[in-house]
Amino acid sequence: MDARDFVVVGYDAAELLDIACVVGCLESANLHGAAPPYQVRLATPGARPIDCGPTMTLHTTERLERVTGPIDTLLVVGGVGCLDAAADRLIVAHIRRLAREARRVASVCTGSWLLAAAGLLDGRRATTHWAWADQLAAQYPQITIDAAPIFIRDGHVYTSAGVTSALDLTLALIEEDHDPGVARTAARHLVTYLQRPGNQSQMSMFTAATPPANNPVRHIVDHITGHLDADLSVATLAADASMSERHLNRLFLRHLGLTPGRFIRQARSEAAAQLLTTTTLPLETVATRCGFGTTETMRQAFADRYGVSPSQYRRTQSTTVPGDGD
Repeated sequence: MDARDFVVVGYDAAELLDIACVVGCLESANLHGAAPPYQVRLATPGARPIDCGPTMTLHTTERLERVTGPIDTLLVVGGVGCLDAAADRLIVAHIRRLAREARRVASVCTGSWLLAAAGLLDGRRATTHWAWADQLAAQYPQITIDAAPIFIRDGHVYTSAGVTSALDLTLALIEEDHDPGVARTAARHLVTYLQRPGNQSQMSMFTAATPPANNPVRHIVDHITGHLDADLSVATLAADASMSERHLNRLFLRHLGLTPGRFIRQARSEAAAQLLTTTTLPLETVATRCGFGTTETMRQAFADRYGVSPSQYRRTQSTTVPGDGD
């Protein structure tokens, strides 16, 4: 049976984890039933080694210039060298050439810069590492950049967020090519999540940068995240902070880019997601602990935040799935 030709494009100062996540996932799939299997090739300009930092150099024998199609998948990785690579006309020309001969095209992290430079994202919705999203959107206004999801599919073009989101993207590609069992087994072998939904936020509410020190917003945020099951109405929060509701809204929009109500809804959703994946608590208990009150309210919040129901989220995130439904 013919193999699926999967070409990974690297360049000097590409991110080693971007490459390893993709290649490791595909090789795991090959070991656990992928049929046809993946033929993975790492191609660089002139087959030159990739300087991945002061302690690691990655070698390959594949010359980007000599790779020809048809190929199944063309995937471009990211890394600190992405801007130099995107400015290299020869690299970009070969990516554009191979994209015409590929069934699908993808990028990991800042590999989106090279797809953008090749014109492959024009008129499409795409994502990239959250820290680079504004710069990419400013340089390529013809692309709709959405920094929230961990990966996005627009037609036959896939883009993913930072570094380890390569695992999620590659598992999604494996599941698309084969039955879900292959992707699940590969994920278990790698000791990673079975698969996070593509539109899960790449920046957790609880790991995002906090507001400036001594800012009233910081104290309100601390209260919210520590008392999710309490009365968190805007009126109550404003009264506790000795300010008007209008001023509270202005502060949240200025420092967090969200209204208080939206922030609370997202904080409760993320807390519920954590409980769903790390415990076997019934949905009703999770909803109560996180301040939703009812499972229906939690379901609506999950549909808005993650695009899936709480039960589906639990099934795809946890290896221990209780038998409750929505």
